[in-house]
Amino acid sequence: MTSSLERFRELLAIPTVSSADETATDWAAFDDFADALERLYPRVHDLLECEVVAGYSRLYRWRGAVAEDPLVLMAHQDVVPVVDEEWETDPFVPTVVGEGRDAALHARGAIDDKGALVAILEAVETLLTEGFTPARDVYLAFGHNEETAGDGAAAMVEALASRGVRPALVLDEGGAVVDGVIPGLAVPTAMVGVAERGIMTVLLTAREEGGHASTPPRRPATARLARAIDRLHRHPFPVRMAPPVRAMLATVAPHAPQPLRAIFSHLGLTAPLVVRAFGALGPEMRAIVRTTAVTTQLSGAPGENVLATTARAAVNVRLLTGDSVAGVTARMRRVIADPSIEIEVRHASEPSPVSPWRGEAWRRIAQAVGDSLGDEVVTTPYLQLGASDSRWFTSLSDHVYRFTPFHLTRGERDALHSHNERIRIDVWTRGIGFYRALLTAS
Repeated sequence: MTSSLERFRELLAIPTVSSADETATDWAAFDDFADALERLYPRVHDLLECEVVAGYSRLYRWRGAVAEDPLVLMAHQDVVPVVDEEWETDPFVPTVVGEGRDAALHARGAIDDKGALVAILEAVETLLTEGFTPARDVYLAFGHNEETAGDGAAAMVEALASRGVRPALVLDEGGAVVDGVIPGLAVPTAMVGVAERGIMTVLLTAREEGGHASTPPRRPATARLARAIDRLHRHPFPVRMAPPVRAMLATVAPHAPQPLRAIFSHLGLTAPLVVRAFGALGPEMRAIVRTTAVTTQLSGAPGENVLATTARAAVNVRLLTGDSVAGVTARMRRVIADPSIEIEVRHASEPSPVSPWRGEAWRRIAQAVGDSLGDEVVTTPYLQLGASDSRWFTSLSDHVYRFTPFHLTRGERDALHSHNERIRIDVWTRGIGFYRALLTAS
């Protein structure tokens, strides 16, 4: 009999790499992935209704005793590209490295996000084998292009909205169980995203007449563009404490040593000190207290001895809860302070609404964490730093959360979207237990 690990390895081996230019995507790999899902999870495909949306996204309905207030479990099929020579193992030949509790499965998508997708299917398949029927409907929403356009998830939301479906709880990828992310905290924390930052791409463009590089103008387009980029870098967005971050610190305060316990317990007085400290504690902590902007792409002249008629930079901006696309764009114009630099907002979505960290939906997640991952794990609200497909579902539900039920080290988190992505087998297996616990409480 094929084991859960073997099924996981088979699905990881299928290179469902998405591309921003969808004409460059190998859609045959997604067909292979769909075929494998149907073969490896026969009960899911015999007993649940499966609808293919937007070409490749898969929306399943597991009918419960009642249809109202369903649970939606999300994951995505696609993975990001790889640079083969950076990997110690073949990224699409899933390889177990290490022994015992340290044994880890190395492959692209091991965490982001086939780890969650396969864990969900494992939980559902075994519950169907046991004859379980959920108290409420359950939907499984598996997008196909989360890493690029995300319109697969948007199409599934449109389909559900047309049928009047209003989920009581939506859970997508997001924070994990971590150690030591919050300074001074010794207990493991389940970081459940109650909101996520907005995202926008801003194009900065400088133009000139062009010509031979041997006779450059005093301020060529490349120099003006470089000055604009430098001004953005030297004038970061101000730090401040958004409500989800305040709630996170208040939640962990009883578990923190002094004097942090007192500092986190009296944020009405100490918040300015805390946000300044977080702003100096590294990329993760800095990103939860300010809107960030970083230049990710540059382009200029087509030749080494040619002046650039157009010099362009793409700036990736992540908006802190409370900021807006319009406000951030206006600030960028003020900081750059050069009317010759064109500023174009290419893609943009506002920060998500904030889901409550109290009430029935929140208690269901916290209970599933305790039942499957250990009573010592503290479930806390968290501001999701990256964007996910869950942002589309906020139009359907006020209870949208972002949590991946895996206990990840710093090294494992750093490998996301990088080389040597991996997950410890024991950690992945415990994640299946989390989904079982959440489903049996639904």
